[in-house]
Parts: sequence; C-alpha cells; structure tokens
Amino acid sequence: VDSVTGATEMAVFRIRQNVLRESSIGAVATLGDPTGGTGWLAGADATFRTSRFRGSKNLLIGAWVLGADRPEAAAGNKSALGLLLDYPNDLVDASLSWKRIGDAFDPPLGFVPRRGVNLISIGADISPRPGRWGIRQMFFENRFTTALDLNGRWESYRLFTAPINWQFEGGDRIEANFVPQGERLLEPFEVAEGVNVTPGVYRYTRYRLEAEFAARRRVGGQLTWWFGNFYGGTLNQFQVEARWRPSASLAIELDGEHNRGRLPEGDFNTTVVGTRIRYSVSPNVSINSLVQYDTESRSIGSNSRLRWTMTPTAELFVIYNHNVRDRLDRWSFDSNRFLTKFQYTFRR
Repeated sequence: VDSVTGATEMAVFRIRQNVLRESSIGAVATLGDPTGGTGWLAGADATFRTSRFRGSKNLLIGAWVLGADRPEAAAGNKSALGLLLDYPNDLVDASLSWKRIGDAFDPPLGFVPRRGVNLISIGADISPRPGRWGIRQMFFENRFTTALDLNGRWESYRLFTAPINWQFEGGDRIEANFVPQGERLLEPFEVAEGVNVTPGVYRYTRYRLEAEFAARRRVGGQLTWWFGNFYGGTLNQFQVEARWRPSASLAIELDGEHNRGRLPEGDFNTTVVGTRIRYSVSPNVSINSLVQYDTESRSIGSNSRLRWTMTPTAELFVIYNHNVRDRLDRWSFDSNRFLTKFQYTFRR
C-alpha cells in the first residue's frame, strides 16, 4: 500500500489463502535520526487482493497508518493514514485513494509530499479494443486529484482527461489531453530564476498533444507539446525523446525539453538536454551512462553506472557522478562522487 515515508519495511507477515487470493499484513519501524538527534516512526498496513471479484475481475483493498515523533517536532497531529481501493482490469480500470497527513507528521527517516492535508485521488479509465481501423486499444482516461487542508478547504486540484489515446497495431500511439487545474498559493512560488508567482487563487487549463513511436523499432521516440494557460499567463513545453538501437546490446537515447513561459511577473525560457547510452556487455553486466545540461543551473552533470549480476541473488553496483558549472562564462569543477553498492537477497 502506498506509504508516505519511503522507509524500509522491517517485517512482513503474509497469509496466502490460495493462488488467486492474497491477504498481507505489514509492519514498519525505524529508530534514529540521520541529523544526529533521536526520533522514531512506527506503522502498519494491510492489503487484500483477489482476481475472483465478480467471477474473474481484479480487486485490491488496502489501508495503512503511521506515527512519528522527534524531540524538535512541532506540536500538532503526528500521524498519517490512508486507504486504497483499486479495480485494475482491462476494460475498466478504476481507483480511489485517500491520505490524511497530520500537520506535525515529520518522520526522521523519509519524507512527505505535504503536511496538514487530505490527498484524494479518483481515477476511472475505459480501454476498449475495437479490432478495426488499425487500432489495437483505446484508452479513455479520467483522473481527478485534489489536496484539502485539515479543515476541508481546497489547496490544489487537477483533472486529467484523455479523450484520445490510441495505440495502433504496430505499437505506435497518439494522445490528446485536456487538463483543468487550480492552485491556491499562500506564499510566492518560484517557477524560474527571478520569476515568482504572487500569492492568490489560480484556475487554468492545460492541453497536451503527444505522438510515440513503437519501442520495437530500431529508431523510435516521442514528441510532446504541452500548451495553454499557466497561473496568470501562458506556458509552452516542448519535449523530444529519440531512441536508436543499432544492436540488441546497445541503445542510444537523446532527450530535450524547452519551456517558454509568459507571466505577469516576468518571462522565462529554460532548456534541458541530455543523452543516455545503455550497453550490455553480457546478460549479467550492463553499463548505463547519462550526460545532461540545463540552462537554469548552467551546469553539466554526468552519471555512469556499472551493474554486475553475479548470481540471481547478488548484485554489485559501481556509480560515478561528475558535475561542472559555467561560472562567469568559464567552466569549472563543481562536484563528483564515487559510490559502490552490494546487494544480496536472502530467499526462503
């Protein structure tokens, strides 16, 4: 079940009824604070899933609760809880989730998206398979999310709809989206360097057009254009992804995004470009390298990772990060980091 802490699960007790039905109860507990203080977190979750609902449908029901405290934590509600109802099926995929996060919930290990809120998400997707016009499947997506404070006053909302999202028999896909949303800002919000949106209530609508080429192609990728209103102005976002697979063991990817905003508080233009190379030396050894540049921070960062699967239960990772920054039209060293990680899984 969706936990808000990201903490490692300490103990899980599973009760299997049969192959098609499963109930699970989990517990989590942490002690200590990476900043040097003392603190704790404890909680539990429960999940029931079945593939026999109404004969042959999938259904999942889950709930979780957490409590945390540290000496320097503010006074208030220090708990969090949530519920999930999920109906993930081929024709109809529906879900309902609710999270309540206390205003003083501050786990020493982990993080929360917001405090003092009720987070609600409702989704209902219908995905028919017409079997004609060269269309493999249509996805009519509808998803509403909102954040309310503990008194029930809305802070933000977003309605994501996809009146067109068609996947063709060849694997290519096209999509068009209509996304009304709103935000109640209580303090200035920085959207780009030197551009701060003033506090207030904002309601606006965003649109998206997208085309994706099938992943099976030697040359593929995706084109995306977000446009429409943005707070008190407009924002255009252009995203390009290109993939080239010259062989089964080598893949080269190019990514780019350009944002052009026009707001009453000021205009901004930002660009992020990057390239990724994936190479499989063997089925057990792979190398992944990413280089990225963005105009906002005026920096180039690289991440290189070697993954060696020694056995089905043992893996070794070797990671190197390197960053340089443009300061006064001169490139200079910013930071680097070398990491190794060994992972072993015990199975019973």
